[in-house]
Amino acid sequence: MSVKTEPEFQEKPAVDETSEEFMLERVPRNARRTWWSQFVIWTGFGYVPTGLIVGGQLAGADGSGGMPFGQALLTIVLGQGLLVVLTYALGIAAMKTGLNLSLVSRFSYGIKGMVLPMIIMGLLTLGWFASMVGMVGEIFEIAFGSPSGIILLNGLSLEFVLFAIVWGAIFTWSAWKGIVALERVSAPAAPFVLVVAVVAAVMMISEFGGVGNVLDEAANREGMTIGTGVTLIIGAWIAGVIMGVDIFRFAKKSTHVLVGAGACFILTNPLLNLVGYTGAISTGSPNFIIWMTTKGWLFTLLGVLLWVVALWTTNMSELYCNALYVGPAAHQLGWKAPRQTLVIAVGVIGTIIGAFGFYQYFFADFITILGAAFVPLAGPILADFYVVRRREYDTAHVDDLPAVRWPGIISFLVGAVLGVVFQYWLPLPLDFPAGIGALIVTFVLHIVLSKAMANRPEMKIIESADAGIR
Repeated sequence: MSVKTEPEFQEKPAVDETSEEFMLERVPRNARRTWWSQFVIWTGFGYVPTGLIVGGQLAGADGSGGMPFGQALLTIVLGQGLLVVLTYALGIAAMKTGLNLSLVSRFSYGIKGMVLPMIIMGLLTLGWFASMVGMVGEIFEIAFGSPSGIILLNGLSLEFVLFAIVWGAIFTWSAWKGIVALERVSAPAAPFVLVVAVVAAVMMISEFGGVGNVLDEAANREGMTIGTGVTLIIGAWIAGVIMGVDIFRFAKKSTHVLVGAGACFILTNPLLNLVGYTGAISTGSPNFIIWMTTKGWLFTLLGVLLWVVALWTTNMSELYCNALYVGPAAHQLGWKAPRQTLVIAVGVIGTIIGAFGFYQYFFADFITILGAAFVPLAGPILADFYVVRRREYDTAHVDDLPAVRWPGIISFLVGAVLGVVFQYWLPLPLDFPAGIGALIVTFVLHIVLSKAMANRPEMKIIESADAGIR
């Protein structure tokens, strides 16, 4: 069958007129987006404060000792390189099938079996959304203090709460609008953020006396191994890698997946790691926004604007993906709700949690544990798509799959336990990343269990009369 080449910037992709964003079905070919869409969304998604924080940790900003610049550069290349590989592997599965994470998980976990990992993903994205809402209020308070002098719950100022609520509502509205809003916000925001970040880094280095002085100071940093550094980089972003399935299902070609992965993990995130590293060396803080607030009102305003825009491009993606986890999971539990209703409900909950500082008490350790435990969630998906049952992804309708497929559930649970064990009690040799170690175990275990249980009824390859591919 011949395929007509489509002009990338001339034909407008179809949209889901129901505003459900293809939550319970494959994304049809005529609704796929351009390479530019993937580039701007992933560039904006990649700008998240953790990139700066990790860069600062490599420089010893958290008291860990850090590492010299050359070693930090190698660590960034290795860590971000692994993230590119994982993102591309999952992205290809999403692009080929047009399925979001919850639907593609049905093949390896079962229609009802996927509820468990989706609940975990829902909690994780809610926690991150709330945290970033709180960060918006925090940067306002750092920059301008509390002009009203009114202190509300948890010692937070009136300005902190109001600013967080307003921007929580804006983040929610953007996610409510869907993939088109993600493109439109990210397209102008991403280059603005990156340019200002580079300019700020140059100014901080100049203020410290130049590149030579930075390198001389960096040479004294020691105490962190490359393995630990790679673990920090992967741990900070593995959630985003798995969330990427929900973005890459709109990609047209494998090259578009590579463009998206590269935008985040070759361009944006490594740059933030380097800016955070140099900032920690030259100013003592990896967050250049805080440095900008000490340079007069113009830089303060620019810094606050930059911080809010950066969080906007990331946080709307968090909430957008959250509905794609909660919706299908709730559907299988007998509760059907429109995607936009879910976005508003979760957005309100997350905004309240973030604006009143509750996330500091309830989500700090919770997110750490979930981050260690949920990384192996991708293991069954990768093993199933690339090794166990590749053909079924083209022949089966997502509603015709069995309720439960035990190899996926068992391997994920084993991997989740091992992820926590490796993270807190039994570190892997050579500081090998705990999450990646657990992911590898899960991948292999899923293949072994699938072969051992191959004769069970639910393990047979499903061939539907209509697989839903359009």
